[in-house]
Amino acid sequence: MQTILILGAGKSSTYLIDFLADSCANSERKLIVADLDLALAKSKLKTRINCQAEQLDSSDLSKRRNLIASSDVVISMLPAFMHPDVARDCLELGKHFFSASYESEEMRQMKSDIEAKGLFFLNECGLDPGIDHMSAMKIIHAAKAKGETILTFKSYCGGLLAPESEDNPWKYKFTWNPRNVVLAGQGTSRYIEKGDLKYVPYHQLFKRLDTISFLGLGDFDGYPNRDSLSYRQVYGLDNIPTMIRGTLRRAGFCKAWDVFIQLGMTDDSFQMEMPEKTTLRQFLNAFLPFHEELTIEEKLTDLIQDLDFPTFEKIQWLGFFENRLLPKTKGTPAQLLQAILEKDWELQPEDRDMIVMQHLFEIEAENEVKKITSSLVTFGQDSVYTAMAKTVGLPLAIAVDLFLKKEIRLTGLHVPVLPEIYEPILSELEKSGIQFEEKVQIE
Repeated sequence: MQTILILGAGKSSTYLIDFLADSCANSERKLIVADLDLALAKSKLKTRINCQAEQLDSSDLSKRRNLIASSDVVISMLPAFMHPDVARDCLELGKHFFSASYESEEMRQMKSDIEAKGLFFLNECGLDPGIDHMSAMKIIHAAKAKGETILTFKSYCGGLLAPESEDNPWKYKFTWNPRNVVLAGQGTSRYIEKGDLKYVPYHQLFKRLDTISFLGLGDFDGYPNRDSLSYRQVYGLDNIPTMIRGTLRRAGFCKAWDVFIQLGMTDDSFQMEMPEKTTLRQFLNAFLPFHEELTIEEKLTDLIQDLDFPTFEKIQWLGFFENRLLPKTKGTPAQLLQAILEKDWELQPEDRDMIVMQHLFEIEAENEVKKITSSLVTFGQDSVYTAMAKTVGLPLAIAVDLFLKKEIRLTGLHVPVLPEIYEPILSELEKSGIQFEEKVQIE
């Protein structure tokens, strides 16, 4: 019997668990879902046969290794910093490893040992990274097969709200790890545009925007995401003049979020200790200059020179000008801000989320340049069966299923940029409604 172990039963695991649990009904498979919250793991499995839930504190090395030792394939849905530890366990115990997270340098250091043991380790097989790689590589490989030259590749993705659930001025709620959202973009982003290398420090990131449009949905802000340059080699585009990977938010979001950055509210490097019963208004004032006469609103307007009304409205809607109690008084500024946002940006049971992704190519072919716009829009069902969970979990589940069926026969350390991996996964995703629409314009 083939045994699959999923470590972590959080929000993004719903479709992953459903798909693999269902696959155990009519096959020689067993699924184990291990989570700190045993009740949660049991609720995700329901009453399916050949499935069991286990309580696991992921820092419990002995139990974690025992579970891995009893499995054939391990899927880590734990926080990203834990993947290398789980991967090392898998390497030592001779088990195959899958994750939706970025391939880390620690993982790359295991490459030769993974190959020597004939194991298959697949990372970046979720949404972004994941579906973005696979859908882009399909276009890139098709162009190269025709001898065409790719001049521009821009790729943007965002986890947002379906239009009917955009019931606040930010048009945003948490569909992913709130901490990751609050800390997004910290560090320096890198990309290349028309041959010019660009480095964008954090304090400039949410000002450096592209406008990305989707038919029927309108405009979105796209900002550079991490290190676009490293993917030139991964995608086989070493000499491409323009390459940008980015994140999408609704138009206007980035300008308002930049206010928090300028104030220092997203700083995660020092601890604050505010008095008990501190209000949101007082918390905001802690980041503003002292003035004998000016109100907090006036001080904020003086400090943030381009503070327009839509931006002011977004800050106001979160309650920063009110005497609402600060939900958390000790922690880093980023942690205190997160505590505020978790109340106001909580996804409600009836809310539907939305995934939007768009690739923009300029390709030189036979003395003409064609522009390809490849767009994905996927909606969630509710706050449990979200589009985020679907697009993160299904590619991973399908990859594991194909591997166990021996339809993927690779070994070594991989991300899904090879046709052997992405072609069957994209084909299966289309059956679940995750499908790109392409438009080609000739110049």
